[in-house]
Amino acid sequence: MLKYLLLLVLLLIVWWAWKKRTGDDSGGNDAPPRTPERMVRCAHCGVHLPESDAVVDGDVHFCNEAHRRAGRHSGD
Repeated sequence: MLKYLLLLVLLLIVWWAWKKRTGDDSGGNDAPPRTPERMVRCAHCGVHLPESDAVVDGDVHFCNEAHRRAGRHSGD
């Protein structure tokens, strides 16, 4: 009886490994792939950051509100 149980466990392990190797993605990750985002440079400190995270003042990008205010006061 024990040898049949071991044989069953071995077959299940082989089946699981084969299924994983073939790349069967049924029920897997359904999220769409992320697209690259444009990077912009802070006009005050020069750090690069994603455009969606930047604070925009006209056509100038800043990394945060404090740098936007500093850039506006310095006449940049």
